[in-house]
Amino acid sequence: MRRPFICGNWKMNKDRESALSLVRGILLGITPELGERVDIGVAPPFVYLPIVSAVIEGTPVKLSAQDVFWEKEGAFTGEVSPYMLKDLGCTYCIVGHSERRIYFGETDEHVNKKVKALLEACITPIVCVGEKLEEREEGRVFEVVSQQVKGALNSVEISSGEELVIAYEPVWAIGTGKVATPEIAQEVHSYIRSLLKETIGDVAEKVRILYGGSVKPDNIAGLIEQPDIDGALVGGASLKAESFCEIIKVAGGM
Repeated sequence: MRRPFICGNWKMNKDRESALSLVRGILLGITPELGERVDIGVAPPFVYLPIVSAVIEGTPVKLSAQDVFWEKEGAFTGEVSPYMLKDLGCTYCIVGHSERRIYFGETDEHVNKKVKALLEACITPIVCVGEKLEEREEGRVFEVVSQQVKGALNSVEISSGEELVIAYEPVWAIGTGKVATPEIAQEVHSYIRSLLKETIGDVAEKVRILYGGSVKPDNIAGLIEQPDIDGALVGGASLKAESFCEIIKVAGGM
């Protein structure tokens, strides 16, 4: 049985005070019982990782970064290494988000390097995959997702399955208010599970596959009920403590 995982991606939002207010509000909305039923993560912008880390220390909420560079150190102006993230207390790190691919030219090869670097630093990568609207309309969903999953995990060794998270985020549903039906999402999640079995073997059953794309309190229940949907990577709804905590409660069956 895979434990549900809800992670909030704050993207490029909040200032210092509102970041602190948000994370404190989230902690107020999480009971000890809920923290035992659901794994919870928050991914603030790089500049707010230290202050959020200090607030959540010793709580059920874990820290995630939104991106990483694959080198340990060196002349890479503006970049942040996995070991810097580890030093700040990061447990997770998002890689390959569609916004990174679209706006910054990130490729499957880049994602693969980041995955390997994170695993070496003992940080769990949250690998994002998903198709654009035109790719879905062209019937290329499985082709696109297969290329992204296999590209991200090329020559990657996964021992237990628990050190990897995949997030299926159809690009056409991110920030648009559109959401894949539970059935559409499950179809792709099941396919991703089969790809993982081909790539990393039987430990694929332990890999959590999250859904992302306009997840809200009123649609999480139908998604989390699906056999291969193990949680959510939440965007806009994670910017308000009330809505984020409600999603967590539903995922925890409370």
